[in-house]
Amino acid sequence: MNATGHEAVPHSQSTGVDVISGQGLDEAVAGADVVVNLTNSPTFDEASPAFFRTSMDNLLAAAHKGGVGHFVILSIVGTDRVPELDYYRAKTLQENILAAGPIPYSIVRATQFMEFMDAVLSWTTDGDTVRLPATPIQPIASKDVASAVAEVAVGAPLNGRRNIAGPEIFNLDELGRVALSHKGDNRTVVTDPTAGMFAAVKGDVLTDKNAHLAPTRYTDWLS
Repeated sequence: MNATGHEAVPHSQSTGVDVISGQGLDEAVAGADVVVNLTNSPTFDEASPAFFRTSMDNLLAAAHKGGVGHFVILSIVGTDRVPELDYYRAKTLQENILAAGPIPYSIVRATQFMEFMDAVLSWTTDGDTVRLPATPIQPIASKDVASAVAEVAVGAPLNGRRNIAGPEIFNLDELGRVALSHKGDNRTVVTDPTAGMFAAVKGDVLTDKNAHLAPTRYTDWLS
C-alpha cells in the first residue's frame, strides 16, 4: 500500500504490540485511518475461539478510542458452513464480533492458500501414502490475497464481506497429486473421505464461483 500513497505500518509482538494482553495497542492504532487485522490463533483447536474473542475485543476497543474509521479482517470462504471444525467456528465468531462492533468494517473471505498444500499433505502422510478426501478446493496465491486485502483496506468500508478465490477448482486429492508430481515426490495419493481436517467439509462450501477471482493458476504458482 505504500506504493499507492498510503503509509502501511506493520505491528506485531516484535514491535511491542500484544493483541491478547492489549499491550501497545492504543499507541499502535493512534492516528490510523484503517486497521487491518491479520493476527491468527496459535492453534486450530478448541482454544481458538478464546483467542479471537479476546484479540477482537481489545483491538476494537483501541481502534474505537483512536477514532479509526475502517476495520478489516481476513477470513475464510465458507467458514460459517463447517461448524464441525473448531477453527472455522472461531473465525465465524471473529466475523460476528466485528460486524456487531462500533466501527465500519470489511471482511475479506479467501479460499485456501496455495502455500498451505505442503502442510495439508503432511497431515495425512503414512510412509509413501497420502490420504486425502475429494473435497472441492479453489486455491489462491497469498500474494493475490495480499493485493485484495490492500484494495479493500483503501476503499470505503463494505460493512459486509467480499469473497476472493483462485481461478480454478480442484478436488483436494487431485490437487495433492498435481503438487507431488510437480516436485517429483513419489508419494501416492489415496482418496479417503475420512482423512484429515477437510474430511469434515461437506460439499463445495469452500469454493465460490461468484467470488472475485485472482489471476494466479496453481500450476503457474508451482513453477
